Amino acid sequence: MKRKALFIINPISGGKKKDGVPELIKDTVDAAIMEPVIAFSDGVAHARVIASEAVGKFDMVVAVGGDGTVNEVASAIVDTGTALGIVPFGSGNGLSRFLGIPMDTKAAIKNLESGRTEIIDSARINGQAFFNMAGMGFDAHISEIFSHGKKRGFISYIKSSVQEVVGYQPQNYHLDIDGKKYDYKAFMLSIANSSQYGNNVHISPKASLQDGLLDVCVIKPFPLWRFPEMSVRMLIKATEGSKYVEIIRGKQILVKREHTGPIHLDGEPQMAGTGIDINILPNSLKVIVGPSFKN
Repeated sequence: MKRKALFIINPISGGKKKDGVPELIKDTVDAAIMEPVIAFSDGVAHARVIASEAVGKFDMVVAVGGDGTVNEVASAIVDTGTALGIVPFGSGNGLSRFLGIPMDTKAAIKNLESGRTEIIDSARINGQAFFNMAGMGFDAHISEIFSHGKKRGFISYIKSSVQEVVGYQPQNYHLDIDGKKYDYKAFMLSIANSSQYGNNVHISPKASLQDGLLDVCVIKPFPLWRFPEMSVRMLIKATEGSKYVEIIRGKQILVKREHTGPIHLDGEPQMAGTGIDINILPNSLKVIVGPSFKN
């Protein structure tokens, strides 16, 4: 049966032009398999509105953009049975990479015809959905700064990180994970549903999208001279071998921190208070995965 697919294109994600994408979609899709409809988002949360209106009318809603666009689209269709498709066009594409989706645009479009669907977990932080990664501390601080910059992309993100790490001060965190209490002074806390932020930078190499658990990754304060080592460990999936990293898995996480400040949901920053409530939603999102997906 021919499937109806709504492609929602974020024209500014990743700082990459997408003028030729609608034509590429029409030229790539097999009309006998899929009937594509194309829409453009034109501001914050607009992709979510479009996706919400597509539920019940389309078999699949495709996010053409980065992790932020994916978050908007997925937030609208979670727990509906409508499938999420992704054509990666962001700076990091963390969830796309974990799902084995091709980074080549044409190959990613063609992958949507495969019928390879999986049901994955999603999560909420203070009642808002995330699907790949959320966090607070240094990575949320960088996300906040990055969001105000004129340049996007991985290199700009690295430059911001190097500039900010010198003066960044760790915070004290009190954690309650499934009723068990922990106290840490931490450089950052990352809440991982998948293993990576994006660009194959892995904070929790053993994370799974289908285990009903979130990985609470505590990055403890470390000497500044070890910053390059910590970065390399993330690239080679060796964070758990560091004495500065502790990973605790759980379903319900309560965080108390010293100060209000930024948090991020799939890389998109927002301000939050000192108390943060996080929980897993098992088996809540249908997604089209790539040929190399191994959870």
